[in-house]
Amino acid sequence: MSNVRKPMVAGNWKMNGSLALLHTFISELKASPLLDTVLCVPYPYLAAASKASFKVGAQDCSQFEAGAHTGDIAVGMLQELGATHVIVGHSERRQDHNESNIAVALKVQAVLNAGLTPILCVGEPLKVRQAGNVNKFVFEQLQAVIEVCSKDFLEKCIIAYEPIWAIGTGKTASPEQAQEVHQFIRTEIVKWNQNAVSTRLLYGGSVNASNAHALFAKPDIDGGLIGGASLKIDDFIAICNAAK
Repeated sequence: MSNVRKPMVAGNWKMNGSLALLHTFISELKASPLLDTVLCVPYPYLAAASKASFKVGAQDCSQFEAGAHTGDIAVGMLQELGATHVIVGHSERRQDHNESNIAVALKVQAVLNAGLTPILCVGEPLKVRQAGNVNKFVFEQLQAVIEVCSKDFLEKCIIAYEPIWAIGTGKTASPEQAQEVHQFIRTEIVKWNQNAVSTRLLYGGSVNASNAHALFAKPDIDGGLIGGASLKIDDFIAICNAAK
């Protein structure tokens, strides 16, 4: 793991959890100066989570600042509740809500405009990997954000590579597969902005306490965006220790 980039572990509870579980995490999860820890909880739990020692993230946001958008949440509202990070472009949002690359880019722009940190998710479905088009697919996802937000956004964001075929399936990209894509992402973003050598790249996709160390040991993997294991306090702590 790079000596330049501070490792990070971000948990994504998705539509899971409870206040009782959150209180357990607040009690058990201690902040470490060696690691950035972010817990991305459902909207109703953000205010309670903001009292914790770890950083707090939201799982999505609106591209709009305000207005007639029933059910949407503005970034400014998330900020008032204590969020410092926002997941943008998760494959479940792209699939379940038909979010295009441009829609994702506009959300990234909204997060940046509010002074928060976007965790931009990119990654391919199984058919794209089988066709050998992973790099092209991921490049187009990144390029869409560059075109909307300019190359400067790369200094203010975190990028999470999450192969869709590995999310919630129990299948994990091998450390070598994950590193290959992370290295590709690093190479491309540095072409856009040389300061992106310091941009943190996270891996997500069935990361657990058993495989975290091997994944995080790769030179371009700076930590993880953790799904199911982020709901289990012992597993999450073990993953955080692997990142350190």
